[in-house]
Amino acid sequence: MNNTVPNRWELRKAPAAEIELQQLALGLNVTQLTARALLFRGIDSVTAARNFLDARLQNLPDPDLLSDMPTATARLVQALNAGERIAVHGDYDVDGITGCTLLVETLRLLGGQVDYHIPLRLRDGYGLSADAIRSAVANGCQLLVSVDCGVSAVAEAELAAALGLDLIVTDHHQPPEKLPDCLALVNPHLPGSSFPWKDLSGVGVACFLLAALRRKLRESGYFENRVEPDLRDGLDLVALGTIADIVPLGGSNRILVRAGLDRLEHSRRPGIRALKSVADVKSVSCGSVGFRLAPRLNAAGRLEDAALGVKLLLTGHNDEAEQLAALLDGFNRERQVIEQQTLEQAVEQVEHLGTGQHYSLVLADDRWHSGVIGIVASRLVERYHCPVVMIALVDGEGKGSARSIRNFHLFEGLRACSESLLGYGGHAMAAGLSIAQARLDDFRRRFDEQARSCLGPDDLCPVLLHDGELNLPELSIAQVEELERLAPFGAGNPQPAFVSRNVRIISPQIVGTKHLRFMVEQQGIRIGCIAFGMAERCNELTDVADIIYRPGINSWRGKQSLQLQIADFRPFGGGTQR
Repeated sequence: MNNTVPNRWELRKAPAAEIELQQLALGLNVTQLTARALLFRGIDSVTAARNFLDARLQNLPDPDLLSDMPTATARLVQALNAGERIAVHGDYDVDGITGCTLLVETLRLLGGQVDYHIPLRLRDGYGLSADAIRSAVANGCQLLVSVDCGVSAVAEAELAAALGLDLIVTDHHQPPEKLPDCLALVNPHLPGSSFPWKDLSGVGVACFLLAALRRKLRESGYFENRVEPDLRDGLDLVALGTIADIVPLGGSNRILVRAGLDRLEHSRRPGIRALKSVADVKSVSCGSVGFRLAPRLNAAGRLEDAALGVKLLLTGHNDEAEQLAALLDGFNRERQVIEQQTLEQAVEQVEHLGTGQHYSLVLADDRWHSGVIGIVASRLVERYHCPVVMIALVDGEGKGSARSIRNFHLFEGLRACSESLLGYGGHAMAAGLSIAQARLDDFRRRFDEQARSCLGPDDLCPVLLHDGELNLPELSIAQVEELERLAPFGAGNPQPAFVSRNVRIISPQIVGTKHLRFMVEQQGIRIGCIAFGMAERCNELTDVADIIYRPGINSWRGKQSLQLQIADFRPFGGGTQR
């Protein structure tokens, strides 16, 4: 199978009319380059642009617009007033860990008696655990609140009802056709929901639940004789979980993450400080969260017990935080070794399939650890650019993780194959499933049929989107700083990228073992470039090239200079070829 398909460079959106560009630039007092980047992100009015750039917490939507929110908060008020014991049930990824931590911490600050449970990936699998429900009842809990799971927990909801346990489900995954019969189901994706931003993370839904609860407690006079917690203190957790779950960073998510990143930077939590230390994070950004902090929290759930992550985030003791952070760092190193072995085995399987065009990959192996197959599926999507399902087999059954590309909705694709599956759930771009080993070939055939029905040959060619063409003299430190106002960057809000053509390549060299560094020159202007992970392409650099890049600022020994992070390059005038 060909894994060297050249990237196709495409303009992010059809060019805006010149008058529209000028009006937005003048109304915001920004350059036309920044105005263009805003327009390419669908922000086409001065008012919308100001709201986007300011990203104020006061602009968050009313939490009561979420389904069943009044019912959920009324039951929580009752539990707090009556001193009932409350159980919180999270999930074993960073979204579920942070959502669980946020609910436990805040409900305790509100005076609640709160237990929590995080399922073990290998023992319990994904979703609400029947054993956890029974344990909550045995411990005297009368109310259970889920976070980041539960929308498909039909049998578990029936068990809770039979045991007399009230169940509030808060989730953000796509709802199946049959929903659980519970006291309240809070999910922005439910049909008929009037909540304006559907793509919340699980911890984001929990955040809105707490905002609605605090308002209801205020109205009831609950805080007349007690301290009211500042919900902004939990935004570091919201940012951490939202970034880690790779949900779009627009709308409500942008507001929450922007405020939360500042809290992460100056965190009061011993656990966050210790995690930043072992991850060697000097400055917090979406990148450092996604690639350094989140993997260490995730490693606990992938290999051991994700409840260690909750314990780390809840602790108020520096010594305990440092010990737990070191433990998670060790798990992460172990995870990296297992991940690399699994990736090599998966690539070997793909190579045995031949070199024909594949619209999907469904791979299975009894050597694979279910805790790392999601990461490896993402690596394979990057390599082969088609939907990928990785399945870890144990005793005739498989647990699978799937990742997708543009124009193929994974959840809908799995729904169409549901007759071949024991269970499934997820989003458009990421999903999980369970399957009997005997149904693998049937599922592989059905899934490929679905991929072929949705995707064409052009969809299987990786696309790099950019915000237009630039000559290097148009860039300056001031211009890049202005573009930084569009941050935080991530899914749904990509960092601006530009194309410069006919630039001269100067002094290319390999940095470490994986990266490239060189200078580019155009019209007498020289700028340093870094190309991460492209060392093997060093011999492709020609004297004159076209480049696609994200501009940034490099700080070194107190001096600032422009730096271009290269996304791709090709010979000058080389079309889509590298």
